[in-house]
Order: sequence, then structure tokens, then C-alpha cells
Amino acid sequence: MKSIKRELHCPVCEEMVKQPIVLPCMHSVCVLCAAEVLVQRGYPPPELPAEPKTPTSSPITRSPRQTRRPPPKTDRLDRVIRTVCGTHPGRRRKDTPPVIMLFPCPTCGKDVELGERGLADCLRNLTLERIVERYRHTVSLGSMAVMCQFCKPPQALEATKGCADCRSNFCNECFKLYHPWGTPRAQHEHILSSTFVYLCSFMSILHVVKSQEKITKEMNYVFANQDSVQAQITQVESGIAQTEVHSTVAKEQLNQCVSELRSVLAERQGALAMLLEGARAQRAGALNAQLSKKQSLLENAGLLTYTQELLKETDQSCFVQAARVTHNRLVKAIENQQHFSLSADPSFRHFQMDVSRELKALSSMDFIQAPLAPVIDTQKTLAYDQLYLCWRLPQDSAPAWHYSVEYLRKVGSSGSNDTHCSWQRLDDVGGTSAVIDKLEMDSVYVLRVRGCNKAGFGEYSEEVYLHTPPAPVLSFCLDSRWGLHAERVALGKGQTYARSVPGMTLLQAADRALTSCHLTSDLLVADVSITQGRHYWACSVEPGSYLVKVGVGVEAKLQEWFHLPQDMASPRYDPDSGHDSGAEDTQDCPPPFCFLTMGMGKILLPKCGVSNTSTGPLTAPLPPRLGLCLDFEKGRLTFYDAHSLRVLWEGTVDCSAPVCPAFCFIGGGALQLQELIANRSTEQNPPRRVTIQTRATDAGH
Repeated sequence: MKSIKRELHCPVCEEMVKQPIVLPCMHSVCVLCAAEVLVQRGYPPPELPAEPKTPTSSPITRSPRQTRRPPPKTDRLDRVIRTVCGTHPGRRRKDTPPVIMLFPCPTCGKDVELGERGLADCLRNLTLERIVERYRHTVSLGSMAVMCQFCKPPQALEATKGCADCRSNFCNECFKLYHPWGTPRAQHEHILSSTFVYLCSFMSILHVVKSQEKITKEMNYVFANQDSVQAQITQVESGIAQTEVHSTVAKEQLNQCVSELRSVLAERQGALAMLLEGARAQRAGALNAQLSKKQSLLENAGLLTYTQELLKETDQSCFVQAARVTHNRLVKAIENQQHFSLSADPSFRHFQMDVSRELKALSSMDFIQAPLAPVIDTQKTLAYDQLYLCWRLPQDSAPAWHYSVEYLRKVGSSGSNDTHCSWQRLDDVGGTSAVIDKLEMDSVYVLRVRGCNKAGFGEYSEEVYLHTPPAPVLSFCLDSRWGLHAERVALGKGQTYARSVPGMTLLQAADRALTSCHLTSDLLVADVSITQGRHYWACSVEPGSYLVKVGVGVEAKLQEWFHLPQDMASPRYDPDSGHDSGAEDTQDCPPPFCFLTMGMGKILLPKCGVSNTSTGPLTAPLPPRLGLCLDFEKGRLTFYDAHSLRVLWEGTVDCSAPVCPAFCFIGGGALQLQELIANRSTEQNPPRRVTIQTRATDAGH
């Protein structure tokens, strides 16, 4: 009955319903609460029915929670009417026109139309009233609920626990509030609230016994750990002493650094002052020479007198001899008077200093900070023949001298790491990438990295999880033994990249064909064949490719199939998984080919790989890298999303003869074989090969 208690509450007063009525929206409220709501909204006061004398309203059978609700008073509705509506003298009730009342139902949040008679048209919810009566009968004074002593009224809840130490009753929330985890109160013994009410004296004795047991236990613990406490005291004292020593060393280093800055600044100041003094002396000499020259021009009065006397000379030969020299002197005098400028700039505007950058650097001078947590580049990080981890430091991070790369093999299906495994570490990694080899196949590895400089190690990066391939990686290149047309297919350097372009042949064929175009196909195979074991390889198909088929096939059958004239547009000759050919429907042996088709950013996934009862294929987004694993003994080829090693599809293939990876282009497209990490790391970092250290180290070091 207590489980339905909330269903018996009025949504207006949030107490147990009393005289409930059913609104037109089929929700129930107290009739008095409904009347109050209508009066508060300005409607005339309704006529309420008299309260029946039923066990529901009897104080003897009322629930203890109902004692918090005061009994309804006769003037309750009158006060609301006087407050909201007031009085209207000179107006008679019979003159009031009928009003259609709208009641705001608090349960559904809608205005419900009551009609002209208002609440009189609403039926009493007798069923709900009887349920309330039965509920109240189940709560007797003998089983009166014990209320929480710490809840604030009128929201007090029933007590569910009693504390023998506090000698109080609590509800669940108050017990958690007054007995927080990690404090001495959390050790208090809790009992049922009813037991605490009737056994107070016994609880006092029990409290004494429990207290003695606790004190004895705590005292024994203290005595047993005296040596440990003494060792901790020694460690703390050593830490205090080391703090003083290291702080003194750090202060001396600070003073030394500032002194070096001062000496460098003083030395630079002297050098700049000497440069300035040299420029001043040079310019002063030039100006003094110009001054002397100008002062000599003041003697031109004598030259003029000499010239006047020269003009009086009657001997022509003597005049010509003296006139040439006089003319040159007069020309120089005229030039010095017409063109004048200072021989040196006295402003020294080119000797101003801008020390804003240096001041900013000095103001931001601080102690060395350890590098921030590196950010692992998930686009470049991958696991293939080896594990390649790439990272970078945040932009505002202090530089790192070197890095420490740690990894841990994750075991167990529960997701927890093996407690016997410890983090293995690569120390002194100089760059922002590392290669880890000697890994176990089909395993998940957890990796993290942190930087180090003079200030010590920084924080670890976020942990990343990498799944190693399920089988050894097969290394091969593309072979053009069959079907390579130079005008349509081109191989890249190293023969790990191929691109197919339809070219002029397709354009000319389209000119002759009005309704359809015969698409040509080109087949590329690996330069190695598989005759045993399990092998894994990966490739990426360009999303803009038209149709590219990736898979395996029997070497002899591939050559036979490709050289036969056939219509590639016909599904009879579509080698997808080897199950499309009608000639193979009656064969019991596995098909000689197993392919998946990719194109236009999608991958075609048959619903069933071992049966012809599939209702139709499915399309999925093309993964960035596609992984393939061939189990030669079982004749099974599995396709993966190479990034997460999630299985996409499985198919069967005839492995009674050598099998080789194969790639087929229909229309334009391109693919790239996954490069071995060992080859790439050799080209990028030829001087050094990073190999994992197998010694066990402390993960927190």
C-alpha cells in the first residue's frame, strides 16, 4: 500500500486527497483545492458539498503523515473569497450571468473547461476515496511511522535508520549527510529506527561495549604500527631537510642567473657606448672641417680687391696668366655659397634602441616548467608489422629534451589489465615518434608518453589503445604480370601504389555506344604467392574510385578468368566472393576467388559469406584502411577495418593451389598498399632504431 502513496496525493496541495473530484481531463484533485484555484482566478465562489463522515476523515485512522496537515477550517474558502474577489455591494447573485469556467489542471498543464455549473458538473472519484480509506486503515497507531529528527518541517520524512552512537533517527538522506564517508561518524553503528525507540537503555550498554571494542582495536593498531610511524617520521624529517637544502641551491642558481644577466647587460652596454662614441667623434670631425672651410670664405673680400686690380692690368699677357687662377677661385667661392648642407647628421636618430622585446622576455622570465601532456596523433599512429606512435606537444608547452614512451599489453576479457604485467618503457626518445617491435599478435596495447626537461617529467598523455594484426604481416609489391595497360594503369615508385584512368579508349568507345558503355577491367596481383599459414595485409582505396575489387584468388584461375572474353557488367562474371557465378552454384568446393567491392566512398558487404540464401548485400562507409587476413589451411578470408580491427565480412576461397592477393580496377580508381613501419622508420630515422626495453619499471616513476 505504501508503494501507491504518491498516487493518492492531490497535485495542488500535495497532501492526501480529500473529497476528490474527477476533472474532464480525467485527473483528480481535492474539491476544496479546486475551489480555491477557481476563486484565485476570479471566478465566483462555487457551492461545495458537505463533507461526508467517512473513515477517510476520521482522526483515529488518519496516517501519521496527515498530522502535519491542519484540519480544514470553515472560513478557509471565505478568506480566499474576501481576499481575491472582495465584496460588491448592490449586486445580487441572481443577476450574475453564467460563466464558463476554465480550470488549470496542474497534472497535464492544460486549461480544462468545466462548463456553466463549474465544479458541480464534476463527479466525485469514489474509487480513489475508497483506496485512500484502505490506505489509512493500514496505518495504525501501533505501527506509527518514526519521523526523521533532522528533516526540516513540513518536509520531514520517515526514519529508516537509527544511530546507536548519535541516539537519533534518520532518513536515508539525513543519515548520509550527518555520517559523511571518511569521517569518524561513518563508523557509527546503525540499527532499525523502531528498535532504537524501544531499546534505548540496551543501546546505551551496547554503545559502551562497542566503544570499548573500537578503542581496543584502535589501540592495538597503533601499537602494531609504531615502527611504520617512526619510519614515516624519519621520511618526513628527511623531506624537510632536503627541502631546505634544495631551496638554498635553487636560490643560489637564481642569483647566479640574474648576475649573469647583469654582466651580459653591462658588457653589452659598454659595447654600445663605444659604438656611439665612435660615431660622435666621426661626425664632430666632419662638422669641424666644414666649419673651417666656411670660415675661410670670409676672406673673399681680399679676392675681390685683387680681382678689381687685375682688371686694371693693361698688359694682356700678364692678365691672361693671372685671370685663369682667379677665375677658378671665384667659381669655387660661388659654389660654396649656392650649395650648402651639413657634412654629418647631428640628430643620432639611428642610435635609438627598442628594448620592448627584451623587456617582455625579462618580465616573463620564470622558473623552468615541465612539458605539458603530449597529444598523440591518432591519424598517424598505427599497429602493423610494428607499432608506430606519433605525438606532439601543445602550443603553449615548455620544450622537452626527450620523451619517455610506455606501453602495456592489455589482457583479459573483463577490460582490466593483468596485475602481473608492468609498464615497459622507452627512455630518451629524441623525436616525436617511436617504433615498438617484438609485439604479440592479436593483442591490445595501451600506450602513453610524457616529456622531460631540466624541470623533470611532465604529465602523461591520454592513453591510446592499439590492436595488433591477427596474423604476421605479408610484405609484397604489385605485379603487372597480367592485364597491365600502360594507357590505363600506372604503378607508383616501389610498386605499392596503383592508379587506373579510363583514358581515350573509354572516351572513343562512348562515342560509338549510344545506350551503354563497355567498361574495361585491369587486374593487379601480388608478386608473392601464399601456400601455407596465416597472413595479414592492409591497403587503402581512394574514396573517389569508381569500382575497386580487393581480395585473393587462385593464381591459375585468376589468369584464366582474366583472359577469357566476358562482359564485366554482367553479374555472372562478377567475382565478388566467388558466389555470383551460376556455374558455381552446383559446385560443393569453395570458389577460386574471394573479393569485396569498393567504390564511391562505400563498401559492398554481402549479408552472408558462406551461403547463397542472402536476401541482399549491404553498403557501409569505406574505412580509411582495409585489412585482410587469409587462413590458408581453413580456406577463409577475413576483411577488417584496419584501424580498429573490427571484422567487416568473412568469405571462403579454394586454397588447394597457391593463392595470391589480387586487385581489380573497373573504371577509374586508385589504391595504396600499407607500407611496412620498419621500412618507413629506416628512411625517416636512419641513425637510430628504437627497440622496446623489456625490463620492468615502476609505472609511477
